[in-house]
Amino acid sequence: MSTETIMGTITFINHDKDYATIEYTLNGKKKTITGNTSEKEQLKLKAEKIIKKVHRFHVGDEVSFVINRSARGDKMIADCIEFRFNNALDNLINKSEIENRFVGYLKKVDDNYFVKETGSYIFFPLKLSPWERKPSESSLNEPFFFKLENIDKPDKVTAAPFKSLYIPEYMAAMKYFKNKAPVEAVIYKITPHGIFVNILGDKIQAKLPVPNERESSSTLKTLKVGDGVKIIITYLGSSRITAELA
Repeated sequence: MSTETIMGTITFINHDKDYATIEYTLNGKKKTITGNTSEKEQLKLKAEKIIKKVHRFHVGDEVSFVINRSARGDKMIADCIEFRFNNALDNLINKSEIENRFVGYLKKVDDNYFVKETGSYIFFPLKLSPWERKPSESSLNEPFFFKLENIDKPDKVTAAPFKSLYIPEYMAAMKYFKNKAPVEAVIYKITPHGIFVNILGDKIQAKLPVPNERESSSTLKTLKVGDGVKIIITYLGSSRITAELA
């Protein structure tokens, strides 16, 4: 294994095959090399105490690495890739604290969506609500407005649509929530941690609290899967809905 640590910049990432192209300078000459950027490889390096923290790589990442032969011995690769910093990402995060609105191009890898920010070419995973409409195929590679989330954790920053488009059932649930109006629900699962119900068909789910031993709610204790109940939505977010019996 080579022991010389080299600094370089990631200029391209294949998110489907988990490899990146790194541009670096050696002996005054600019060169490129590829390396494995998969989460599995990062976890392996962390377990071996070669790196301190697992990182999800972006274009523009400044990284350190060593040059080694591939497992088959047919080419040289970047090994022990470790994230150092990314000024472009830091700039986007700083901007998001003032005006969290960006434009990029929508990409799809397998069944996962990404947004490629136009200025930095950084790819961000697109996080959608369970009740949000998925982008159409015609919107791929088209301009897409988005905002950044998880900006307090730079290595876990994700994108979300700047303006979300929810399914009709979610919009109806929002009206019930705002009006604090009772709505019909059907229990589909009961666990020690909660009672789960379908609202407005089977596309919207909510969680009811399970009574503890001190509570005297005999109604909750006798409920079973398939029972119909009236509930009031107490919290409605983009990824979680909670409710209580009406």
